[in-house]
Amino acid sequence: MRTSEMNPGCPLAARRTSAVPVLLAATVLASAASAVRADAPDATVTLHARTVAITTCGTCHGPLGNNTNPKYPVLAGQNPTYLAAQLKAFRSQARGDPDAISYMWGMAAQKPAASPGADAAAIAKGRDIYQNGIAAEGVPACSSCHGPDAHGTKEFPRLAGQHSQYILKQLGSFQNNMRDVAIMHGVALNLRGPQMEAVAAFLESQP
Repeated sequence: MRTSEMNPGCPLAARRTSAVPVLLAATVLASAASAVRADAPDATVTLHARTVAITTCGTCHGPLGNNTNPKYPVLAGQNPTYLAAQLKAFRSQARGDPDAISYMWGMAAQKPAASPGADAAAIAKGRDIYQNGIAAEGVPACSSCHGPDAHGTKEFPRLAGQHSQYILKQLGSFQNNMRDVAIMHGVALNLRGPQMEAVAAFLESQP
């Protein structure tokens, strides 16, 4: 069933959204009202994922995973691994119950799209830095952690398709230790403004 044919009972039934932040948002919702849980997300869960959890998932499931409509399940305190598994099942359409088809297939099936319009020279420069680093300045290759396609790993986030403005803000935060992540401080420390802009342009251009 196409997204456009879904039951409009949930106001977000047909909204386009990125599957990756939604999967991250599962850990946010799972930790709601569970501050003492050992597996609760910390600063490594992106602000974007929190925004998705609150503004997208929260429309039906409640901003903190608690809702008053019995049609939708309570997600606060749920096991994040289970939530991620269910989102993947919705995305692959392995879950075929009526509400999954009506609401969640379309929510979980969208794929991140590359942003057009970046300068080709900047993208090429950014690709080189991302893939090879800058040995003379002690900057390691981003691909060594985030993967050759910038799709990330279990430990490191996907960067492909991310807004360049967001990438630049985070690199600046790592460089100034506003985000206290030692490995990223070391990566960003010797990056100059134009180099950051090139990497950000490259990442934004990637599907």
